[in-house]
Amino acid sequence: MGTIAPAHETPASMSTNHPKSEKEKAIDEWLPITSSRNAKWWYSAFHNVTAMVGAGVLGLPYAMSRLGWGPGITILILSWFITLYTLWQMVEMHEMVPGKRFDRYHELGQHAFGERLGLYIVVPQQLIVEVGVCIVYMVTGGKSLKKFHDTVCTDCKNIKLTYFIMIFASVHFVLSQLPNLNSISGVSLAAAVMSLSYSTIAWGASVDKGKQEGVEYGYRAPTTGGTVLGFFGALGDVAFAYAGHNVVLEIQATIPSTPEKPSKKPMWRGVVVAYIIVALCYFPVALVGYWAFGNAVQDNVLISLEKPRWLIAMANMMVVVHVIGSYQIYAMPVFDMLETLLVKKLHFPPGFALRLIARSTYVAITMFLGMTFPFFSGLLGFFGGFAFAPTTYFLPCVMWLSIYKPRKFSLSWITNWICIILGLLLMILSPIGGLRQIIIDAKTYKFYS
Repeated sequence: MGTIAPAHETPASMSTNHPKSEKEKAIDEWLPITSSRNAKWWYSAFHNVTAMVGAGVLGLPYAMSRLGWGPGITILILSWFITLYTLWQMVEMHEMVPGKRFDRYHELGQHAFGERLGLYIVVPQQLIVEVGVCIVYMVTGGKSLKKFHDTVCTDCKNIKLTYFIMIFASVHFVLSQLPNLNSISGVSLAAAVMSLSYSTIAWGASVDKGKQEGVEYGYRAPTTGGTVLGFFGALGDVAFAYAGHNVVLEIQATIPSTPEKPSKKPMWRGVVVAYIIVALCYFPVALVGYWAFGNAVQDNVLISLEKPRWLIAMANMMVVVHVIGSYQIYAMPVFDMLETLLVKKLHFPPGFALRLIARSTYVAITMFLGMTFPFFSGLLGFFGGFAFAPTTYFLPCVMWLSIYKPRKFSLSWITNWICIILGLLLMILSPIGGLRQIIIDAKTYKFYS
């Protein structure tokens, strides 16, 4: 007798290479990425917005102040086009083998580079991005809560940032128990709406404030060396702002697929909508924020905007809601790797207890690291180059070249090589700037302040 496929498991999502045993199927249905495949195209839109438009958008005017008008605008637009192109490649590659789906970034890596090499290339970079983003979001969430508290209650006693990070983390101890990406779609939708809202507040309030007296658009740093290193660091900030690719295959895995209706069509529709929203968030914030404050802008543009108080308090609360959703989107693939390791390699029985312990431990570790190292922008530049540049700007191109082998000097071949060269430059230069920023911040830094 043939086994009947569960309702949500379409033929295209089952590997034709080796039929899975009942136990393996049960595990797949328990793991967060493969457990639910009934998402609609608009899930893809808001999951991608939540993953992409992080708190990085609020650092774009500061990045502009270190890049300058011409290079800044060029790099923002180039990044938008390159990352949209590499995202399209990943959506296309999700089901390039008939009857098989690459539900995770590293599975695609293994197909492109071989079983072991694929894991070694993709998993460390993906983990640096996802864990790095979760730590940065712990800090951002805590800072925005503190800013909200200080704005609303000017006479209150000063509370340490450390405590606000703990308050922010307490939400995640609960939310991280939600089983899969579809179950956090409500949180993700709220986060996507918030990102558009606080981006609009950021540039709208900057327009309202107008061009500040004595505003200067020259480079921030007094020395040439400082300017060059600041420029490198700003490249990392931009790379961080476009870091949604690390969860794109995992988002696509939640969409149903059949040979007649492959998942790439609804997924791509969602991605295009998401990228239009990304443009509506990024370009006005970066350009208007820089226009209003020039090179005196803070590394979070909401800090430069002190009034009207109620509006800035509201925007900070929106950032908190958004970052809650983003943290969950980036944590889900980590939970998936963690649970796959515990269940498949270490043979722990899948269940509530395992999930509770594993996920709570992860939240606790990211909280502790966030409390210990809250120098925000330097870390962004540093990690931005190391891991965001490869996974977002050029790893999809390398996979495309190795799998499809386009003809030499054809349009596809040239485009991919341009992306690879630009991505490599980004990967080499931005950590240098980020490291300098960390060294500068470390001089004035007090632990658990």
